[in-house]
Amino acid sequence: MNPLFRTNPFARFIGLAGCLSVGLASAAAESNTAALEEVTVTSQLRDASQLDTPTSVSVFDGQAIDARGAHNLEQLLNLAPNVNFSSGASRGRFVQIRGIGERSQFIDPVNPSVGLIVDGIDFTGLGLAASTLDMDQVEILRGPQGTVYGANALAGLITMTSNAPTSEPKAKVSAEVAEYGSHTLSGVASGALSDRLSYRLAAQNQQSDGYVENRFLGRDDTNGLDETVVRGKLRFQARDDLQLDFTLLHLDADNGYDAFSLYNNRETLSDQPGRDAQETLAGAVSALWTGSDGFTLKTVLSAADSDTEYSYDEDWTYVGFHPWEYSSTDSYLRNKDNLSADIRLLSTERSSLFGGTTSWVVGVYLHTEEEALVRNASFNSQFDTENGAVYGQLRTAFTDRLALVTGLRFEQRAADYADSLAVLSKTDEDLWGGDITLELSATDNTLVYGTVSRGYKAGGVNGRIISASASNPDISRDAFQFDTEYMLNYELGIKGAWLDSRLQAQLATFYQDRRNVQAKQSIFDPADFSFDDFLANAAGGKTTGLEIEVDYLASETLRLFASAGWLNAEFEDFESTSHVDARDDYTGEVQPLDLDGRDLAHAPSYQFFTGAEYALSANLALRVEVEGKDAFYFSNSHNEKSTAYELLNARLTYTGDNWDVSLWGRNLTDEIVYTRGFYFSNQFGNNPANGYAPEAYYQLGEPRIAGVSASYTF
Repeated sequence: MNPLFRTNPFARFIGLAGCLSVGLASAAAESNTAALEEVTVTSQLRDASQLDTPTSVSVFDGQAIDARGAHNLEQLLNLAPNVNFSSGASRGRFVQIRGIGERSQFIDPVNPSVGLIVDGIDFTGLGLAASTLDMDQVEILRGPQGTVYGANALAGLITMTSNAPTSEPKAKVSAEVAEYGSHTLSGVASGALSDRLSYRLAAQNQQSDGYVENRFLGRDDTNGLDETVVRGKLRFQARDDLQLDFTLLHLDADNGYDAFSLYNNRETLSDQPGRDAQETLAGAVSALWTGSDGFTLKTVLSAADSDTEYSYDEDWTYVGFHPWEYSSTDSYLRNKDNLSADIRLLSTERSSLFGGTTSWVVGVYLHTEEEALVRNASFNSQFDTENGAVYGQLRTAFTDRLALVTGLRFEQRAADYADSLAVLSKTDEDLWGGDITLELSATDNTLVYGTVSRGYKAGGVNGRIISASASNPDISRDAFQFDTEYMLNYELGIKGAWLDSRLQAQLATFYQDRRNVQAKQSIFDPADFSFDDFLANAAGGKTTGLEIEVDYLASETLRLFASAGWLNAEFEDFESTSHVDARDDYTGEVQPLDLDGRDLAHAPSYQFFTGAEYALSANLALRVEVEGKDAFYFSNSHNEKSTAYELLNARLTYTGDNWDVSLWGRNLTDEIVYTRGFYFSNQFGNNPANGYAPEAYYQLGEPRIAGVSASYTF
């Protein structure tokens, strides 16, 4: 590799873009090329074309999901600019958008920054439920969704919508075999049960040994996957003006968790490997009524019951490895039940306000959630929340090309916390968010917009720290609670379709001003050499960034696509009290570290995705992708960082009349990717072989892997 490209990450991206430019130039002479399909965004208050939606949003349809070979949301996240994720589990379950988002959950409940909705069901904080089985569309909205979703969407919102039932009979079976004992089998059936009732049934089982070998146990499946998903849908056209949709989902994920090695490789020594499991039964009922000239009624009622287990071998080794035969495991069993209802009225042309210039939306949202935790059978807690919100939006057209959109959401939230250590807390908050957007249709195919939006994230209690304060005098009462976080997001964007809709592009630049930033901290307890996590509020944070997505159908045989994000996300006036480099020997005394101006954790300064699809013949197509990401801090508690990387993926697909087969490979150059990292200081070393010296440990991402996929449609 050219040394310039090795040392300059932007040169790498420019070089890749240059290669694509050659393809663009050679293909631009093609004429009579079909246009790119129009994509509809469904996660806003009204459905609209992606290129008419005044916000930064990435949309991946079923074809893009299949081309990526994605079985879970985590395999799509690198396609969206300024979106990152952290593992620390069998999958990347925690998402960060524009540098904001949780990275883990242990004892205390969390208030998520990124919402996750699957077929109208709230799975926020339950990433294993994000299967892409028979998925029609995945939408990733960046920036606060204060009007649309509220408290759990400070950073953004991810919605996933599976395919709807069809009136025509259809069936499809798919299979995949890959290295590391990986195999997947899925099936879909759809059709009509009567003139007004249709169904769709989809099921999938995915298994893999994983990429880790446990040398102590002599096993290669301790970090493996075993996930089964079954989804059933009914669509009932009760009347010409009333459509009812029913969804039922069952998930059974029994994954292993044995990811960390004392030698930072794929060989572990644990004698009690953990589990990352989730069993969910969930359902939703939605209704669309168009029987009034004055409004359209949309309602969604959903419920989900999820039991999860997150456990691991805390010492990563076996009894006898440490001189004093230290051995420890940790286990978190959670049950989460949630129920939500969203009732929305949308104006019609007849009921528009101010002489027909202003359309409107009003809605009511109710959500209750109960979360019960049992840790190591010795500690339990109960966290119950109730959210009630009213929201509305106006869109006023000043001219045929200029419009103003205003949205507002008022939310009341009540949260009750209690645990077995006699900690009790009750918090009630009134929260509000919204947005003001000016839209300009510069041409028939070009939208320019400017947005100011306000998001919020509820405050709460640090139950674990309150309990730990009884034995640790270093803990101040200031750490017992954390305040609500607010953010103002300023965004300018342009998007459109050109060259007879063969070229589609989006460009957005933004500035985010955060107040009372919620940041995870920890306190070292010298009594048992443990760390107790808690949330604290930094004074503020500043984030600036740029996002671009381009899709170009250069000819009938060549399609080019790319996305890129640049991000500068920093703390403002924040001193970390948990920085491990700032501790003195075994006393636990802390010298606060000034993090003012330091980048947030899991916020790479750049990332990109680019590739091409080329039809080698009428039946044979080649897809090549390159994705990359800058180094980023793993935590706000230490200065360990990942390494920058670029991954090369390829897929060769042959398509027959009603079948297809693909040969594919990911990470073809076998790059080492770090998805999670920890730092052990001299107060909490982990390896006696090096005298318990300070050392960083990493969870490794997917290595080079190849496989074959096939499907048959009846």
